Amino acid sequence: MTEMMNVNRPEWGIDTTHPDLVELVNEKFREIVDPEIGLNILQLGLVRDVRIEDGTGLVKMMLTTPFCPYGPAMLEATRQKAEEALGVPTRIDFVANEMWDFSYMEEGLAGDWGIY
Repeated sequence: MTEMMNVNRPEWGIDTTHPDLVELVNEKFREIVDPEIGLNILQLGLVRDVRIEDGTGLVKMMLTTPFCPYGPAMLEATRQKAEEALGVPTRIDFVANEMWDFSYMEEGLAGDWGIY
């Protein structure tokens, strides 16, 4: 099965610095599914950046709502999967000052919800 590519995804730092890790990161992140929505964190566009700086991974991530009851578990799962893929200690930079929007979703998925 061919995975849909997220044309709405912002450029990640590793796209340039560690392009050999991008596919593995994508693979690991697709395993993390929002249990209420049933889509993974890449399909929802929750991961805004992935970079490696000074031997540490940094994942900039948001949630669909700041009060998501599964938020803490999803953030921790993302940190763990990022460490597996990047091979370095990783921390999550939770983006609380920016609101998630349906336009962050992978191309074509919002239409399934009757949004576009």
